[in-house]
Amino acid sequence: MIAHLRGTLFVKKPNHVVVDVSGCGYKLFIPLSTYYELPDEGSAVSFKVHTHVREDTLALYGFSTELEEELFQKLIAVAGVGPALALKVLSGLEVQDLVEALRRSDLVRLSSIPGVGKKTAERLVVELKDKVGKLAARTAGQSSKDRPPDSGSETRDDLLSALINLGYNRASAEKAAGAVLAQDSQLSFEQALKQVLKRIAG
Repeated sequence: MIAHLRGTLFVKKPNHVVVDVSGCGYKLFIPLSTYYELPDEGSAVSFKVHTHVREDTLALYGFSTELEEELFQKLIAVAGVGPALALKVLSGLEVQDLVEALRRSDLVRLSSIPGVGKKTAERLVVELKDKVGKLAARTAGQSSKDRPPDSGSETRDDLLSALINLGYNRASAEKAAGAVLAQDSQLSFEQALKQVLKRIAG
């Protein structure tokens, strides 16, 4: 079982990375919370890794911090929540906002995440509300690194691609991305994506 990887960031995408470790490329599926913290391709990186094995597949999930991995482990322990949905939950809300939504039983906010219906949101709250209490203090003060701004059209295209891959419908994605970039066309992709997700979540 792979628990940790250190190497060179070969490919960087909002939903996955490829890490070159001594000439061998490992594909890791990642949440946006990890993507926000990634350096440029070609940089040295290290990831906490969860190895998911089933009869027909073997998949690796990577995280930049122990907190993200811990939340992921708690999420997949909930009945009906697999690794793919757990990543969507971690991507749909920033770590601090997710912890607060669970603590406050904010079903509306949790249900705004693609793939999380009302019943799933209720199950998450019931099973995790008390378990995330100790994580609240650890999320305080967390902030993502800023990146240089991309061109407006490139940022918009990247936003739409990322949002659709996360499960949002194209109409909602276009509306939210357009509104955010209309306010500030100089936002970096990471900054714009954060604001778009906040807008969609309400």
